[in-house]
Amino acid sequence: MGLPLVDLSKDDSEVAAAVGAACRSHGFFYLVGHGLSDALLDDLEAQSRAFFALPEAEKLQIAMANGGPAWRGFFPVGGELTSGKPDLKEGIYFGEELGPDDPRVKAGWPMHGANQWPAGGLRPAVEAYMAGTTRAAHALTRALAISLGLAPDYFLSRYTAQPTVLFRIFHYPPQPPNADGFGVGEHTDYGFLTLLAQDRHGGLRIKVDGAWLDAPPIQGALVCNVGDMLDRLTRGAYRSAPHRVINSSGQDRLSFPLFFDPGFDAVVEPLSLEAAPRGPRWDEADLDAVTGRYGDYLLGKVGKVFPGLKAQVL
Repeated sequence: MGLPLVDLSKDDSEVAAAVGAACRSHGFFYLVGHGLSDALLDDLEAQSRAFFALPEAEKLQIAMANGGPAWRGFFPVGGELTSGKPDLKEGIYFGEELGPDDPRVKAGWPMHGANQWPAGGLRPAVEAYMAGTTRAAHALTRALAISLGLAPDYFLSRYTAQPTVLFRIFHYPPQPPNADGFGVGEHTDYGFLTLLAQDRHGGLRIKVDGAWLDAPPIQGALVCNVGDMLDRLTRGAYRSAPHRVINSSGQDRLSFPLFFDPGFDAVVEPLSLEAAPRGPRWDEADLDAVTGRYGDYLLGKVGKVFPGLKAQVL
């Protein structure tokens, strides 16, 4: 049993039917027809490998601790916690590039501001990837709305006119056989949608109906998944499935997740749907109990991943 595949280049009704079915059955699907070229993805991988091959002292020149409340930059292996345990990965955090005159920056919103860019060709590769995946995410929210019997601009008009767009590049060193730990421990994503490119080495695993399912890379395809706020909005009809990473390939692995989430000040309200049964969650959280702005919810979640940075910038 593999993940469903959605072709975003098809007509609206066909895409909506495929997206809705995938969100109900797995909470994950492969996405093709997204408009990102193989050349763009190859360049992003090459530039990322060049960055992670640098000595750690050079990578730490853009350490997250230097990024202030924008919460952007590099963290070393073990610097991020998932499920309360250090992950066996290093990475860089990026987001929408915002100048000091942007109203969100002027208002002092955390996780908004300027990125930290290393020297070299990583910046143009990242900006091209973020632009392409953000366009695909807007198209997917249109399909999601249609699949739910809503107006095509339902998400755009209420939640994603100014989405919270966060992008990560993760580098997973090879895990020794029988290593005690995960590249990323079991978790679900926080917001609406994640769009992920992964290199050829794989390692992503998804929990569907209590069983772990491999999501091997498909050339040119992104992996997309439902986040907790979309699960909340659909009252469990569209599931945010737990997933984790185990890099057992014996090679260095790269992944490129973009998180396309509600605006920071949006309040996500459930639709008038019959609640779908939810099984026990990995974190025992009650999504129906979430209240207030999405940004406050997000800060609470990310603060657990980087507790030291939370104490520094909040």
